Amino acid sequence: MLLHRTVRTYSWRRLAAVLSAATLGVGLLAGCGSGSADQADKKSDNAPAAAAGTFPVTVEHAFGSTKIGKAPRRVVSVGYTDDQAILALGTKPVGMVDQYPNPPGTTPDINTRWPWVKDKWGDIKPEVVMTNGDSGPNYEKIAALRPDLITAVYSEIDQAAYDKLSKIAPTVGRTKAEKEPFSAPWQNNAVHIAKALGQEAKGAELVKGIQEKLDAAKKAHPEFANRTAVALSWYKDSVAPFTTTDVRGRLVTGIGFKGQTEIDKIADGKFYTTLSPERMDLVDVDRIFVIADKADQESLKKFELFTNLSAVKNGKVSYLLDSEGPAVGAAMSQGTLLSLPYAIDELVKSVGRV
Repeated sequence: MLLHRTVRTYSWRRLAAVLSAATLGVGLLAGCGSGSADQADKKSDNAPAAAAGTFPVTVEHAFGSTKIGKAPRRVVSVGYTDDQAILALGTKPVGMVDQYPNPPGTTPDINTRWPWVKDKWGDIKPEVVMTNGDSGPNYEKIAALRPDLITAVYSEIDQAAYDKLSKIAPTVGRTKAEKEPFSAPWQNNAVHIAKALGQEAKGAELVKGIQEKLDAAKKAHPEFANRTAVALSWYKDSVAPFTTTDVRGRLVTGIGFKGQTEIDKIADGKFYTTLSPERMDLVDVDRIFVIADKADQESLKKFELFTNLSAVKNGKVSYLLDSEGPAVGAAMSQGTLLSLPYAIDELVKSVGRV
């Protein structure tokens, strides 16, 4: 989704947008693939070894079903955080979304250097197939990578985009049960991607490990159960809370806090909303987690309607840097098999500090 550049909390996920009708057609895709055949073949020669898995496998998803006949070696991630699940399962994607964009012309160093992924990526520099703010993926670039699997799970692609992608390679869309983009539980997304890689059992095992970590945090802090908490950010000079169905909201309730479900109602299916002055009562809760980098934190701290909240006056606010410093906000926002263990530890620590 793309929100304003100064709100790094949102910079890795865009608001749902209709893909342009002028996007590359199938004919151009085919031309692109053949036009760069030498380069693609060279890349294929250097393709990473396929991770162990059980095949063939058929994955049911929002756009139908996809059969993957053998272990994929060249995987392209079109979902904003799919790459991290793929990494956790032993495969390095050859293409990914630039979630937190670097300056034009640079590789997505920040996206491969997070504390929770850098060891997995090593020296590999995946191709950027979509940059935050683009109307859709770069089909020409994806075709040139000659993928044997495309994942578009944590994504808002529509049927038209799926059809284009599936003409390039077998493509797995978001989970079948997901009504609104980005609303599926992180557990479902992780297992969904694992199944596409022939490793459903391993995916479930990794999910179980994270759930046990969440349960341990909840058990260690029974006091959380009596407190309502909200994760929010600062967007377009407004307080922007996340819903309880968003990955950040699920993490807050996952460690034991009660969620503010009234926010879900006014968000009307979106994963966040912006509050008008008369609805600031919705974040007048026991604990507030602010996900924003320094400049936005400072702006929020000058916003009188926020500073007048009881939680703020009582010092019950955890200010979590998004992409800067330890990037706890990014770990929460991504909500993946790799980022969640880090996010859980840091989130619990932040409550203990204030």
